[in-house]
Amino acid sequence: MGCKDIYFFVQEKYFYSFFISNSLTYNCFKLIMLISQLLVNWYQDHHRDLPWRHTSDPYKIWLSEIILQQTRIDQGKSYYNCFIEKFPAVEDLAKAEEQEVLRLWQGLGYYSRARNLHKTAQTITNDYKGVFPDNYSLLLKLKGVGDYTASAIASHAFGLPYAVVDGNVYRFLSRYFSISKPIDTLIGQKYFKKLASELLDKQNPSIYNQAIMEFGALQCKPKNPDCSTCVLVDSCKAFAMKKINSFPVKKGKTKVRNRYFNYFILQDSSNKFVLKKRSERDIWQNLYDFPLIETEKEISEKELLSSSSLSTLFKFQHFTINKILPTQIHMLSHQKIHLRFFILVANNFELKPDFLKYSLAEITKLPLPRPIEKMINQF
Repeated sequence: MGCKDIYFFVQEKYFYSFFISNSLTYNCFKLIMLISQLLVNWYQDHHRDLPWRHTSDPYKIWLSEIILQQTRIDQGKSYYNCFIEKFPAVEDLAKAEEQEVLRLWQGLGYYSRARNLHKTAQTITNDYKGVFPDNYSLLLKLKGVGDYTASAIASHAFGLPYAVVDGNVYRFLSRYFSISKPIDTLIGQKYFKKLASELLDKQNPSIYNQAIMEFGALQCKPKNPDCSTCVLVDSCKAFAMKKINSFPVKKGKTKVRNRYFNYFILQDSSNKFVLKKRSERDIWQNLYDFPLIETEKEISEKELLSSSSLSTLFKFQHFTINKILPTQIHMLSHQKIHLRFFILVANNFELKPDFLKYSLAEITKLPLPRPIEKMINQF
Protein backbone atom coordinates (compact mmCIF):
# COMPACT_ATOMS: atom_id res chain seq x y z
CA MET A 1 0.00 0.00 0.00
CA GLY A 2 1.53 3.28 -1.10
CA CYS A 3 0.78 6.87 -0.23
CA LYS A 4 -1.92 7.12 -2.91
CA ASP A 5 -3.68 4.04 -1.53
CA ILE A 6 -3.59 5.43 2.00
CA TYR A 7 -5.13 8.66 0.76
CA PHE A 8 -8.01 7.00 -1.05
CA PHE A 9 -8.64 4.72 1.92
CA VAL A 10 -9.02 7.40 4.57
CA GLN A 11 -10.16 10.39 2.54
CA GLU A 12 -13.86 9.61 3.07
CA LYS A 13 -13.42 9.78 6.85
CA TYR A 14 -11.12 12.81 7.01
CA PHE A 15 -11.88 14.73 3.80
CA TYR A 16 -13.59 17.51 5.71
CA SER A 17 -10.19 18.53 7.12
CA PHE A 18 -8.72 19.48 3.75
CA PHE A 19 -9.34 21.78 0.82
CA ILE A 20 -10.53 20.21 -2.39
CA SER A 21 -7.99 22.30 -4.29
CA ASN A 22 -5.04 20.65 -2.55
CA SER A 23 -2.98 18.17 -4.54
CA LEU A 24 -3.26 14.44 -3.89
CA THR A 25 0.31 14.35 -2.57
CA TYR A 26 -0.37 17.17 -0.13
CA ASN A 27 -3.61 15.59 1.07
CA CYS A 28 -1.85 12.24 1.48
CA PHE A 29 0.89 13.82 3.54
CA LYS A 30 -1.63 15.61 5.76
CA LEU A 31 -3.65 12.44 6.24
CA ILE A 32 -0.58 10.46 7.26
CA MET A 33 0.36 13.20 9.71
CA LEU A 34 -3.15 13.10 11.15
CA ILE A 35 -2.94 9.34 11.79
CA SER A 36 0.51 9.81 13.28
CA GLN A 37 -0.62 12.65 15.53
CA LEU A 38 -3.63 10.69 16.79
CA LEU A 39 -1.36 7.79 17.72
CA VAL A 40 1.20 10.03 19.42
CA ASN A 41 -1.48 11.94 21.35
CA TRP A 42 -2.96 8.64 22.52
CA TYR A 43 0.51 7.43 23.51
CA GLN A 44 1.24 10.48 25.61
CA ASP A 45 -1.93 9.87 27.63
CA HIS A 46 -1.81 6.07 27.93
CA HIS A 47 1.75 4.73 27.65
CA ARG A 48 3.33 2.58 30.32
CA ASP A 49 6.26 3.97 32.30
CA LEU A 50 9.09 1.60 31.35
CA PRO A 51 12.78 2.07 32.21
CA TRP A 52 14.13 1.76 28.66
CA ARG A 53 11.87 4.61 27.57
CA HIS A 54 13.89 7.03 29.69
CA THR A 55 17.14 6.57 27.79
CA SER A 56 18.69 6.95 24.37
CA ASP A 57 21.61 4.68 25.33
CA PRO A 58 21.80 2.13 22.48
CA TYR A 59 23.13 -0.55 24.86
CA LYS A 60 20.09 -0.32 27.11
CA ILE A 61 17.69 -0.10 24.16
CA TRP A 62 19.31 -3.12 22.49
CA LEU A 63 19.22 -5.09 25.74
CA SER A 64 15.52 -4.34 26.28
CA GLU A 65 14.63 -5.30 22.72
CA ILE A 66 16.44 -8.66 22.93
CA ILE A 67 14.80 -9.46 26.28
CA LEU A 68 11.34 -8.51 25.00
CA GLN A 69 11.53 -10.80 21.98
CA GLN A 70 9.01 -13.57 22.78
CA THR A 71 8.65 -12.17 26.32
CA ARG A 72 5.83 -10.23 28.00
CA ILE A 73 6.76 -6.77 29.25
CA ASP A 74 5.73 -7.48 32.85
CA GLN A 75 8.14 -10.42 32.92
CA GLY A 76 10.89 -8.81 30.86
CA LYS A 77 11.07 -5.66 32.98
CA SER A 78 12.51 -7.46 36.01
CA TYR A 79 15.09 -9.25 33.85
CA TYR A 80 16.08 -5.96 32.24
CA ASN A 81 16.63 -4.37 35.65
CA CYS A 82 18.73 -7.35 36.79
CA PHE A 83 20.91 -7.22 33.69
CA ILE A 84 21.46 -3.47 33.99
CA GLU A 85 22.37 -3.85 37.66
CA LYS A 86 24.77 -6.72 36.94
CA PHE A 87 26.13 -5.37 33.64
CA PRO A 88 25.70 -1.56 33.60
CA ALA A 89 27.71 -1.20 30.37
CA VAL A 90 28.19 -3.34 27.29
CA GLU A 91 31.82 -3.96 28.26
CA ASP A 92 30.67 -5.53 31.55
CA LEU A 93 28.42 -7.93 29.68
CA ALA A 94 31.20 -8.78 27.23
CA LYS A 95 33.60 -9.72 30.06
CA ALA A 96 31.10 -12.05 31.76
CA GLU A 97 31.27 -15.83 31.46
CA GLU A 98 28.57 -17.30 29.23
CA GLN A 99 27.38 -19.46 32.13
CA GLU A 100 26.81 -16.32 34.21
CA VAL A 101 24.76 -14.74 31.41
CA LEU A 102 22.68 -17.90 30.92
CA ARG A 103 22.06 -18.16 34.66
CA LEU A 104 20.76 -14.57 34.78
CA TRP A 105 18.62 -15.31 31.71
CA GLN A 106 17.15 -18.45 33.30
CA GLY A 107 13.36 -18.61 33.01
CA LEU A 108 13.08 -16.40 29.91
CA GLY A 109 13.43 -19.26 27.44
CA TYR A 110 14.74 -19.03 23.88
CA TYR A 111 18.27 -19.25 25.25
CA SER A 112 19.87 -18.57 21.89
CA ARG A 113 18.91 -14.95 22.59
CA ALA A 114 21.19 -14.94 25.64
CA ARG A 115 24.08 -16.57 23.78
CA ASN A 116 23.72 -14.08 20.91
CA LEU A 117 23.43 -11.23 23.44
CA HIS A 118 26.76 -12.22 24.95
CA LYS A 119 28.50 -12.61 21.58
CA THR A 120 27.19 -9.27 20.32
CA ALA A 121 28.38 -7.54 23.49
CA GLN A 122 31.85 -8.93 22.75
CA THR A 123 31.61 -7.75 19.13
CA ILE A 124 30.64 -4.22 20.18
CA THR A 125 33.42 -4.16 22.76
CA ASN A 126 36.17 -5.64 20.59
CA ASP A 127 35.29 -4.43 17.08
CA TYR A 128 33.53 -1.13 17.82
CA LYS A 129 35.44 -0.09 20.97
CA GLY A 130 32.27 -0.27 23.06
CA VAL A 131 30.25 2.08 20.83
CA PHE A 132 27.15 0.84 19.00
CA PRO A 133 27.14 1.73 15.28
CA ASP A 134 24.65 4.48 14.40
CA ASN A 135 24.03 2.80 11.07
CA TYR A 136 21.08 0.51 10.31
CA SER A 137 23.05 -1.75 7.95
CA LEU A 138 25.83 -2.28 10.50
CA LEU A 139 23.32 -2.91 13.29
CA LEU A 140 21.70 -5.57 11.11
CA LYS A 141 25.01 -7.46 10.93
CA LEU A 142 25.15 -7.96 14.71
CA LYS A 143 24.37 -11.48 15.88
CA GLY A 144 20.75 -11.86 16.99
CA VAL A 145 19.71 -8.51 15.48
CA GLY A 146 17.06 -8.60 12.76
CA ASP A 147 15.12 -5.89 10.97
CA TYR A 148 12.85 -5.12 13.92
CA THR A 149 15.65 -4.79 16.49
CA ALA A 150 17.90 -2.82 14.12
CA SER A 151 15.01 -0.45 13.36
CA ALA A 152 14.24 -0.04 17.06
CA ILE A 153 17.83 0.80 17.97
CA ALA A 154 18.24 3.10 14.96
CA SER A 155 15.07 5.07 15.72
CA HIS A 156 15.11 5.10 19.55
CA ALA A 157 18.83 5.63 20.09
CA PHE A 158 19.83 7.66 17.02
CA GLY A 159 16.57 9.21 15.73
CA LEU A 160 16.94 7.52 12.33
CA PRO A 161 13.78 7.10 10.19
CA TYR A 162 13.27 3.33 10.32
CA ALA A 163 9.82 1.88 11.01
CA VAL A 164 9.47 -0.96 13.50
CA VAL A 165 7.10 -3.80 12.70
CA ASP A 166 6.32 -6.21 15.53
CA GLY A 167 3.23 -8.27 16.31
CA ASN A 168 1.41 -5.25 17.67
CA VAL A 169 2.09 -3.23 14.52
CA TYR A 170 1.04 -6.10 12.26
CA ARG A 171 -2.24 -6.39 14.15
CA PHE A 172 -3.07 -2.68 14.12
CA LEU A 173 -2.18 -2.09 10.46
CA SER A 174 -3.92 -5.24 9.21
CA ARG A 175 -7.12 -4.30 11.05
CA TYR A 176 -7.06 -0.61 10.27
CA PHE A 177 -6.51 -1.11 6.54
CA SER A 178 -8.19 -4.55 6.32
CA ILE A 179 -5.10 -6.19 4.86
CA SER A 180 -5.44 -9.89 4.16
CA LYS A 181 -1.83 -10.55 3.22
CA PRO A 182 -0.46 -13.23 5.61
CA ILE A 183 2.01 -11.81 8.10
CA ASP A 184 3.92 -15.11 8.27
CA THR A 185 5.04 -14.91 4.62
CA LEU A 186 7.92 -12.96 3.11
CA ILE A 187 5.56 -11.13 0.72
CA GLY A 188 3.30 -10.11 3.59
CA GLN A 189 6.19 -8.98 5.78
CA LYS A 190 7.65 -6.83 3.00
CA TYR A 191 4.21 -5.31 2.35
CA PHE A 192 3.68 -4.35 5.99
CA LYS A 193 7.22 -3.00 6.29
CA LYS A 194 6.62 -0.73 3.30
CA LEU A 195 3.29 0.44 4.68
CA ALA A 196 4.79 1.10 8.12
CA SER A 197 7.57 3.10 6.47
CA GLU A 198 4.99 5.18 4.53
CA LEU A 199 3.19 6.04 7.77
CA LEU A 200 6.33 6.72 9.80
CA ASP A 201 6.77 10.23 11.16
CA LYS A 202 10.31 10.67 9.86
CA GLN A 203 10.87 13.78 11.96
CA ASN A 204 10.02 11.95 15.18
CA PRO A 205 10.56 8.25 14.46
CA SER A 206 11.22 7.16 18.05
CA ILE A 207 8.02 8.52 19.61
CA TYR A 208 5.95 7.38 16.63
CA ASN A 209 7.37 3.84 16.69
CA GLN A 210 6.72 3.56 20.40
CA ALA A 211 3.22 4.97 19.94
CA ILE A 212 2.11 2.51 17.26
CA MET A 213 3.54 -0.48 19.18
CA GLU A 214 1.95 0.62 22.44
CA PHE A 215 -1.35 1.26 20.68
CA GLY A 216 -1.34 -2.30 19.37
CA ALA A 217 -0.39 -3.70 22.78
CA LEU A 218 -2.92 -1.80 24.90
CA GLN A 219 -5.70 -0.57 22.62
CA CYS A 220 -5.80 -2.79 19.54
CA LYS A 221 -5.28 -5.95 21.62
CA PRO A 222 -5.34 -9.48 20.17
CA LYS A 223 -8.57 -10.35 21.98
CA ASN A 224 -11.48 -8.15 22.97
CA PRO A 225 -10.03 -4.77 21.88
CA ASP A 226 -11.99 -1.81 23.24
CA CYS A 227 -13.07 -0.34 19.94
CA SER A 228 -15.54 1.99 21.64
CA THR A 229 -12.68 4.11 23.01
CA CYS A 230 -10.38 3.85 19.98
CA VAL A 231 -9.30 7.19 18.53
CA LEU A 232 -9.12 5.65 15.04
CA VAL A 233 -12.32 3.63 15.11
CA ASP A 234 -14.12 5.94 12.65
CA SER A 235 -11.64 5.05 9.91
CA CYS A 236 -10.87 1.46 10.87
CA LYS A 237 -11.90 -0.77 7.98
CA ALA A 238 -12.00 -4.01 9.98
CA PHE A 239 -14.35 -2.39 12.51
CA ALA A 240 -16.60 -1.11 9.72
CA MET A 241 -16.71 -4.59 8.21
CA LYS A 242 -17.22 -6.19 11.66
CA LYS A 243 -14.17 -8.36 11.06
CA ILE A 244 -11.85 -7.28 13.87
CA ASN A 245 -11.13 -10.89 14.85
CA SER A 246 -10.23 -11.84 11.28
CA PHE A 247 -6.95 -9.92 11.36
CA PRO A 248 -4.05 -10.34 11.17
CA VAL A 249 -4.10 -13.21 8.68
CA LYS A 250 -1.64 -16.09 8.92
CA LYS A 251 -1.00 -18.63 6.21
CA GLY A 252 -0.88 -21.56 8.57
CA LYS A 253 0.14 -22.73 12.00
CA THR A 254 3.55 -24.31 12.51
CA LYS A 255 3.24 -27.98 13.40
CA VAL A 256 4.07 -28.72 17.02
CA ARG A 257 6.60 -31.49 17.55
CA ASN A 258 6.11 -33.91 20.46
CA ARG A 259 9.23 -35.00 22.33
CA TYR A 260 9.51 -37.46 25.23
CA PHE A 261 12.19 -36.77 27.84
CA ASN A 262 12.87 -39.39 30.50
CA TYR A 263 15.10 -37.91 33.18
CA PHE A 264 17.00 -39.90 35.81
CA ILE A 265 17.62 -38.04 39.05
CA LEU A 266 20.49 -39.67 40.87
CA GLN A 267 21.97 -38.63 44.21
CA ASP A 268 25.07 -40.16 45.71
CA SER A 269 25.76 -40.82 49.40
CA SER A 270 27.00 -37.22 49.84
CA ASN A 271 23.70 -35.85 48.47
CA LYS A 272 25.26 -34.63 45.24
CA PHE A 273 23.25 -34.75 42.00
CA VAL A 274 24.43 -35.97 38.63
CA LEU A 275 24.03 -33.41 35.83
CA LYS A 276 25.29 -32.83 32.31
CA LYS A 277 25.86 -29.71 30.23
CA ARG A 278 23.78 -29.81 27.05
CA SER A 279 26.30 -29.16 24.29
CA GLU A 280 24.19 -30.30 21.32
CA ARG A 281 22.67 -27.76 18.94
CA ASP A 282 19.22 -28.28 20.39
CA ILE A 283 16.88 -26.66 22.89
CA TRP A 284 18.55 -25.52 26.12
CA GLN A 285 22.03 -25.54 24.57
CA ASN A 286 24.76 -24.95 27.22
CA LEU A 287 22.28 -25.37 30.07
CA TYR A 288 22.51 -28.22 32.59
CA ASP A 289 20.06 -31.07 33.06
CA PHE A 290 19.86 -34.60 34.49
CA PRO A 291 20.87 -37.74 32.59
CA LEU A 292 18.31 -38.14 29.85
CA ILE A 293 16.88 -40.76 27.56
CA GLU A 294 14.71 -39.34 24.80
CA THR A 295 12.20 -41.68 23.19
CA GLU A 296 10.00 -41.35 20.13
CA LYS A 297 6.88 -41.95 22.20
CA GLU A 298 5.92 -42.51 25.80
CA ILE A 299 7.00 -46.00 26.77
CA SER A 300 6.40 -48.09 29.85
CA GLU A 301 8.70 -48.10 32.86
CA LYS A 302 9.66 -51.71 32.13
CA GLU A 303 10.62 -50.93 28.52
CA LEU A 304 12.63 -47.94 29.57
CA LEU A 305 14.56 -49.62 32.36
CA SER A 306 15.33 -52.68 30.30
CA SER A 307 16.54 -50.70 27.31
CA SER A 308 20.20 -50.58 26.37
CA SER A 309 20.03 -46.78 26.54
CA LEU A 310 20.13 -46.84 30.33
CA SER A 311 23.42 -48.71 30.38
CA THR A 312 24.95 -46.03 28.18
CA LEU A 313 24.22 -43.46 30.90
CA PHE A 314 25.44 -45.31 33.99
CA LYS A 315 27.30 -48.40 35.06
CA PHE A 316 25.53 -49.67 38.17
CA GLN A 317 26.26 -52.51 40.50
CA HIS A 318 22.78 -52.03 41.91
CA PHE A 319 20.05 -49.43 41.72
CA THR A 320 16.43 -49.03 42.78
CA ILE A 321 13.72 -46.63 41.68
CA ASN A 322 12.68 -44.58 44.64
CA LYS A 323 9.91 -42.70 42.85
CA ILE A 324 8.45 -42.00 39.42
CA LEU A 325 6.78 -38.63 39.05
CA PRO A 326 3.69 -38.14 36.85
CA THR A 327 4.31 -36.93 33.31
CA GLN A 328 4.62 -33.16 33.03
CA ILE A 329 4.15 -31.02 29.93
CA HIS A 330 6.45 -28.14 29.06
CA MET A 331 5.45 -26.07 26.03
CA LEU A 332 7.93 -24.35 23.76
CA SER A 333 7.05 -22.36 20.65
CA HIS A 334 7.00 -25.37 18.31
CA GLN A 335 7.69 -28.23 20.68
CA LYS A 336 5.70 -30.03 23.32
CA ILE A 337 8.01 -31.69 25.82
CA HIS A 338 6.62 -34.66 27.78
CA LEU A 339 8.75 -34.97 30.91
CA ARG A 340 9.06 -37.94 33.25
CA PHE A 341 11.39 -37.94 36.24
CA PHE A 342 12.75 -41.19 37.66
CA ILE A 343 14.33 -40.75 41.10
CA LEU A 344 16.99 -43.44 41.53
CA VAL A 345 18.99 -44.76 44.44
CA ALA A 346 22.25 -46.44 43.46
CA ASN A 347 25.55 -47.55 44.93
CA ASN A 348 28.99 -47.79 43.32
CA PHE A 349 28.03 -46.34 39.97
CA GLU A 350 30.38 -45.00 37.33
CA LEU A 351 29.73 -41.84 35.35
CA LYS A 352 30.39 -41.05 31.74
CA PRO A 353 33.02 -38.31 31.30
CA ASP A 354 30.46 -35.63 30.45
CA PHE A 355 28.48 -36.18 33.67
CA LEU A 356 29.50 -34.44 36.88
CA LYS A 357 28.26 -34.30 40.46
CA TYR A 358 27.00 -31.08 42.00
CA SER A 359 25.71 -30.12 45.42
CA LEU A 360 22.49 -28.14 45.70
CA ALA A 361 24.52 -25.02 46.49
CA GLU A 362 26.59 -25.53 43.34
CA ILE A 363 23.50 -26.17 41.21
CA THR A 364 22.04 -22.78 42.16
CA LYS A 365 24.92 -21.20 40.24
CA LEU A 366 24.30 -23.24 37.08
CA PRO A 367 21.99 -22.20 34.22
CA LEU A 368 19.10 -24.67 34.15
CA PRO A 369 16.07 -25.25 31.91
CA ARG A 370 12.90 -24.17 33.67
CA PRO A 371 11.57 -27.73 34.30
CA ILE A 372 14.91 -28.78 35.83
CA GLU A 373 14.99 -25.69 38.03
CA LYS A 374 11.49 -26.46 39.30
CA MET A 375 12.47 -30.04 40.07
CA ILE A 376 15.65 -29.03 41.91
CA ASN A 377 13.63 -26.61 44.04
CA GLN A 378 11.73 -29.61 45.44
CA PHE A 379 14.83 -31.04 47.06
